[in-house]
Amino acid sequence: MTELGTRLKEARMSKGYSLDDLQEITKIQKRYLSAIEEGNYSIMPGSFYVRAFIKQYAEAVDLDSNELLETYKGEIPANKSADQSAATSPISQPVQRRAMTKKAARKSVDWMPKIIVALFIIVIIVSIWFLKQHNFKSDVVDDPKQDVNVESTDVSHKNKAQSSQKDNVNKEKENTKEEENTSSKKEEKPLISKGKLESDNITTTYTLTGTQDLKVKVKVTGSTWIGIQDESGNEISSQAKNFKADQMYNNGDVLEMDATGKKSIRVRLGASPNGTIYVNNKQIKFAASPTERYTQNIVIKLEEEE
Repeated sequence: MTELGTRLKEARMSKGYSLDDLQEITKIQKRYLSAIEEGNYSIMPGSFYVRAFIKQYAEAVDLDSNELLETYKGEIPANKSADQSAATSPISQPVQRRAMTKKAARKSVDWMPKIIVALFIIVIIVSIWFLKQHNFKSDVVDDPKQDVNVESTDVSHKNKAQSSQKDNVNKEKENTKEEENTSSKKEEKPLISKGKLESDNITTTYTLTGTQDLKVKVKVTGSTWIGIQDESGNEISSQAKNFKADQMYNNGDVLEMDATGKKSIRVRLGASPNGTIYVNNKQIKFAASPTERYTQNIVIKLEEEE
């Protein structure tokens, strides 16, 4: 045991501290504290820590650390390789680790923006690739649809063409029907000839062509007797609309007869100045003047055109 170690041990014991108590106070391992008391500095991590541990020990037992280091400097190992020992000692390793950790953290911080930018670029590239793949698949899938559209378009054109042909045929049929109807109407347009005064001077005969209808109407403008006979001489006045049993009609009366199906009819007016005769709604003129022939017979013959 060295003099320095003896003095430190005596001071410790005077304080009533055990090595365990001193380890708790100084945070120096017990084996290093025991080595200081025994002067066995060889187990120390380095000469730098020898001086540091002695100083902490002295202050813990209320001794002047500087005085001790100066007084017993001959017993204490030189501090010439302190930095080297500190750098290679186990105690310095945590410090070195912390320093390295800080450097690594700084490097990580420095690299972080670059990493973010690189990731962003990668995301963009992957997105572009994905979109291209998606568009390619869409194009491949769309091709059948285009074929279907082309086929459907062709079918539509064919349907339209067929429909157009049908429309044209229908129009032609309609036009043909219209022409037939028009021609038939032209053919059926009723024509009534000028009246022919017969030898008895009271009978006028009219010929009606271009129609199958034979409708007669007499508008009465004064008092007159009216009689109607068919081609056989049969009296058919009673079949007329607004017929009167005494066959006497007055101003405002209208006698109507639908003689369709008859070949001819005769209308006799007792007072021809008081009656106007219409055949198929067309007024006929008397061949003999009513003033000259007061009583007149009007014969309407229906003839078919060859």
